[in-house]
Amino acid sequence: MPPWIWSLPFWEHLCSCFRLKRVQMFCVLFVSVKGMASGTALVYDDEMTSHKLLWDDPICDIEVPERLSSCYERLKCYNLVERCVSVPVREGTEEELGLFGNCEDNSENDRRGAPKNLGGLRCRFLSPDHVSLCQIGCGRNAGHGGCCDVRENTKWDGSDQTSRSPQPEKCSQWVLYIQQCCYSSKICPKEIWSAEVKYILVSTFLSIWPRGFLASLVNIVIVGSCRVLIVDWDVHHGQGIQYIFNEDPSVLYFSWHRYEHQQYWPTLRESDYDAVGQGKGKGFNINVPWNKIGMGNADYVAVFLHVLLPLAFEFDPELVLVSAGYDSGIGDPEGQMSTTPECFAHLTHFLMQLAKGKLCVVLEGGYHLRSLSESVCMTLKTLLGDPLPRLSGEMAPCLSALESIHNVRAAHKPYWKCLMHEDIAPLQDLSTRAQLIPPLGAGKPNSEEAIKTDKFLELHMKNISFPRPHVKTTVAIDESNARLLPPSVQIEKEKDTKELKALLSGLDADLVKEGKDLNSFLNMLAVLDKIIKKEVTNGLAVSSEVSLSSSLALKHCRNLKVQKVLCVSVGDMNVKTDLDDGKVLLINISAKPPRKPDTKYNITVNWEKGVETNNFFSPALGLILPVAYSYQPDLTIIVVGPNQSVGQNGISLLIRLLQGLAQSHILALIQETEITFLQDIIKPLTSDFAPSFGTYAPDLKENVQRVIELREQLQNEWKLLHCSGK
Repeated sequence: MPPWIWSLPFWEHLCSCFRLKRVQMFCVLFVSVKGMASGTALVYDDEMTSHKLLWDDPICDIEVPERLSSCYERLKCYNLVERCVSVPVREGTEEELGLFGNCEDNSENDRRGAPKNLGGLRCRFLSPDHVSLCQIGCGRNAGHGGCCDVRENTKWDGSDQTSRSPQPEKCSQWVLYIQQCCYSSKICPKEIWSAEVKYILVSTFLSIWPRGFLASLVNIVIVGSCRVLIVDWDVHHGQGIQYIFNEDPSVLYFSWHRYEHQQYWPTLRESDYDAVGQGKGKGFNINVPWNKIGMGNADYVAVFLHVLLPLAFEFDPELVLVSAGYDSGIGDPEGQMSTTPECFAHLTHFLMQLAKGKLCVVLEGGYHLRSLSESVCMTLKTLLGDPLPRLSGEMAPCLSALESIHNVRAAHKPYWKCLMHEDIAPLQDLSTRAQLIPPLGAGKPNSEEAIKTDKFLELHMKNISFPRPHVKTTVAIDESNARLLPPSVQIEKEKDTKELKALLSGLDADLVKEGKDLNSFLNMLAVLDKIIKKEVTNGLAVSSEVSLSSSLALKHCRNLKVQKVLCVSVGDMNVKTDLDDGKVLLINISAKPPRKPDTKYNITVNWEKGVETNNFFSPALGLILPVAYSYQPDLTIIVVGPNQSVGQNGISLLIRLLQGLAQSHILALIQETEITFLQDIIKPLTSDFAPSFGTYAPDLKENVQRVIELREQLQNEWKLLHCSGK
């Protein structure tokens, strides 16, 4: 794939091509760019809120400009706009507009409603000022959202001048037909591909575009032979995109959606879990059908951990596109789900670990304005690198969600190495089938329910919000190794040695009396104190005796009444602490078999390093993350000791994923003999770019079997370990 696809000038050019003379769309573009002061670029113009429905339709009148303006206003309330770099917009030229289709631009013809030929299809614009739900078209005035009236078995000859409202249930099919033609005929901005641009690597990207833009963007990128992951968390199935890429192994498409045993729109059999793709694309289409409403945070996280992320890491995308429909959030009349806004922050955080952080989030649905705007803000905060709020609610997926997860894993087992050792077969007798009732109609939110959700979110957002520390990472390290650190890291130089010695004496008086070199222990306490006091988000310390340092850190946390501490150690370790009261959860990853039986709060992952294995995905996603999210710690301590067996990628992956917990408060401790791992630890702590894990190599069968055995042993203690509806 050409490297300029990640350049800021390209995205500016792309935006400008859609910034038309009479804009009928809304766009907020966030581009996180390496080297920029704030890391995120913003494109916005008030005229973009002109997108509106121009006829009376009780079904479609939830498509209002306030969906867009409320998001932007909420971004300003959180002071997120000022943290972004402003990118100016301009009108697109005729030449630029021609890059996105083979239609001739003729404003006079647009006004007359003359037919247009798009990829061999006959279509027309109902009005030069109109944008339909289809959001597909061409022409300067119609923008990217011209309404195409595609009539089955009918050719428009100009005699019918009546503008009629399209039927909502057919809109998505129209998008499908038109986009299929665009894709097959390779309609894309060829001039842009050959343009000379200054290369600036894009890390993360969020844009709020009109519907239908996503597949067009994929068509642009796909020319470069790029592996693209499309994550569709909108509550409706994206069958149009599924059809387009059904036989394409370069696009992995994931969608969760209301299905309700084929009773919910679009009522297609191919929206079910066993529609896995066709031909060369088998295994590259992932459908997670929701057979009941009310899915919550635990259900969404469980799907990511047990379905999407294992397959996505194996797929190793070069770009991640999110069809971000926030109608899957709480209070939305379309989705009728229970997921709170901070869940989307966690989902975004997971996806940022893929494709070296190249992530594009495109707005789809979302019809409860407060739920929508708060969810958009949560997504952007995550892209900006802010600490994540604690995920609310009990981390226990419902039975119906587990049944869907089970069936998806069973359907995809033949196609993915990460599932090859799982003993799973599809479930036929689903719990929701017996109690099946016709799905409730969608439309305007019930005013009483909408007010109730507004009041809930007002209190909820206050409860989960917290100040962002001015310093992200502090490090206690020898000056000889300081050159390995990025400039943004704060180095601990001045500390109150007398006070810290008194503190250390209270933790272990004998240690002080022995007269050992106490410097590494004092450094650890200095960093830990700053994290607990929330003066910094995370920190790192190097220790001469990392097992002892870990034990002292846990004891200090207990003295300061830190409620729950997750301690994940890698290598040969002997961390001594009290595990009876649940205030500490200890997970040790070692090549050596466990010395004691595993218990709820003391888990050993016996992991041997394979010659060809280059990943740690199976235990990280299938065991450690589900347990950690179920536990919901207030602080995470990650310890790297001698003889570790997970490798550099495994250590980096663990730290990146665990930053979603405990408001990202992490203390990393390194044995001084393992200083070579310093950069692998410090980069994820400072939100540097995610590494490339390279070509996927399957885990050793023995390792995977041990993970499966542990998962089954502990799943009644930690509900998020469940990935089966049996």
